[in-house]
Parts: sequence; structure tokens; C-alpha cells
Amino acid sequence: MPVDEDTAALLRRHRRAEPTFVRAVAGSLADARTVREERPGPVSYVPADRQVVSDGDADAVLLTFPSVDTVAGLARPEDGRVVVLARDPDRLRTGWLAEYASAVVAAEADTLPTVDRLATLVGPSVEVVRLPVPFTCVDGFGEGYYARPERLLDADVRAADPAWSLVDDLTARRSVAALRSALASGEWDSRYGALRRRPALDGSVVLLRPTP
Repeated sequence: MPVDEDTAALLRRHRRAEPTFVRAVAGSLADARTVREERPGPVSYVPADRQVVSDGDADAVLLTFPSVDTVAGLARPEDGRVVVLARDPDRLRTGWLAEYASAVVAAEADTLPTVDRLATLVGPSVEVVRLPVPFTCVDGFGEGYYARPERLLDADVRAADPAWSLVDDLTARRSVAALRSALASGEWDSRYGALRRRPALDGSVVLLRPTP
């Protein structure tokens, strides 16, 4: 769906392909040169050295952070490699943000297909690789700020993450207020402050790829 110039500028500031994920995708695509990408979000993860095709045959299909709607009705192609960069809804629900924005996290998790469902699209033999979220993650989904919780108090940061639009305004404001209070009181740092020194988070991001 087309977006206006202000929204496009906001997305360019806060949603960019995370380089560590791009490298993982590139390795999983193996020697595929043409890639068809299915993605509901604003960020493409097709490596720059591959050719994107919008229809017709491709050497590989890449599903980028797919939603339940994205995979509805999809079947594994008879030919070509399928690689999936996704978020595991079960692991998403266990992150610290669920304590302060439970409705937001629950609503987002409900939009995500299970890893088992995604595996059926990849093939009969599938490797599931957990991808750590780096401290400096440049793709602004919630876990990208695991060590920088203050960033989630910024309305523009939240506006760039569709998860926050899945709940009503009052629920979103209450979630922000709960996080702001926890940060101001020192509660967040008392419980989760060690994350500020962690170079990466073993969170919900996973990569599914076929095995030989």
C-alpha cells in the first residue's frame, strides 16, 4: 500500500535492513541469483547482489517477517529454494516488553505464523537458526530496542512499528506510561539493566532454510 511522504521518511529513519540479518539471508539463499520476496512490512531483506523478481519463476523465494495473512494459502513451490526470515511468536511473548505492553505484544504475536507452519513452506528437511538481535539493530521492531528502552517512549519510533497500531490509542498510551514509570523509578534497570551491556539478544528472530 502506498504511503505518504512523511510516513516514508519516518520509515527510512527507523526501519532499515539489519546487516547481520542480511548476511544470514544471503548465506541461506546459496547460489540463487533471482529472488521473489513476500513481505508484509516496509523493509526488504533481499541482498543487494541478488536480482529481485516480482512475478514468474525465481531461483528462490524469501519470506520476510511474514504474517499469518502473508502465508495464508501459500504452498511450497515445486521448484526453487525457500528461505524464511521470521519471528517466533512464542519467544516474542516471553520478552521484557510483554510486561509493560502486554496487549501490544500479544496482538503482534497473534499476527505471526508459528515456526512449524513456516517449516511446511521450506521443505521436508528444515534447519531453524536463531539470529541474535544486535545491540545496534537498525530495523526498528520492538526487540531491536531491547537494550535501549527509552527509544520506545518516542512516538515516531512507535509509529514505525506496526505492532503499536494493533491496539487502541488508550491501550498504547497506558503501555507507554507503564514503561516510562518503570524507567523513571529505576525498576526497569533493576530488573533488566544487564541488557544494556549485552551485545546481542537471543530473542524471537529465526531463519528457516532447507537442509541438503
